Amino acid sequence: MDFKDSDTIPGPRTEDRLPQTAQAAVKIVIVGGFGVGKTTMVGSVSEIRPLTTEETMTQAGIGVDDNFGSDTKTATTVAMDFGRISITEKLVLYLFGTPGQERFWFLWNGLFEGALGAVVLIDTRRLEVSFDVMGRLEERGVPFVVAVNSFPDAPRYAIEELRQALDLGPHVPIVECDARRRASSRDTLMTLMRFLHSLAMTGALT
Repeated sequence: MDFKDSDTIPGPRTEDRLPQTAQAAVKIVIVGGFGVGKTTMVGSVSEIRPLTTEETMTQAGIGVDDNFGSDTKTATTVAMDFGRISITEKLVLYLFGTPGQERFWFLWNGLFEGALGAVVLIDTRRLEVSFDVMGRLEERGVPFVVAVNSFPDAPRYAIEELRQALDLGPHVPIVECDARRRASSRDTLMTLMRFLHSLAMTGALT
């Protein structure tokens, strides 16, 4: 498309502009299996209109995608979700939600690039899908916290039971989260930031 000198390209909406006080930005990834609430979390906490790449689910996914517990789900993320939240006047988090379907996991490598930390969302009805997710983060050296998303029919376990079932060390934070609620999602991100700060203070974060 050719633009004339008189043409102007619209800039970002006022509410989407980065605060002038921002001095540092951190990339965070929200990961997890299919249907655990990644898109919901990014959307609930983002202070800008989130970017989503959801597509309608089709018959092609039958027998390929594990949609247990997500029978009413009609769309799925095929590339990424993106949002932004200001933690303080100076610190901004850029949030990248990963696709949950295993056939799209090849996109994760690019999304992990440059990420300082991650939130692993889990569904207690399908704990087994979390192992590969956490394994990929550990392979790339990305620190993470585990957030147990609240589903009405999901079984509830004590934190230490979950820690044992997920084979997590005592240093990895595990929190309960309702990805639909902004305050709960924000608190989860704050837990991650405190964890990253503690790692930096001990020299474990490079």
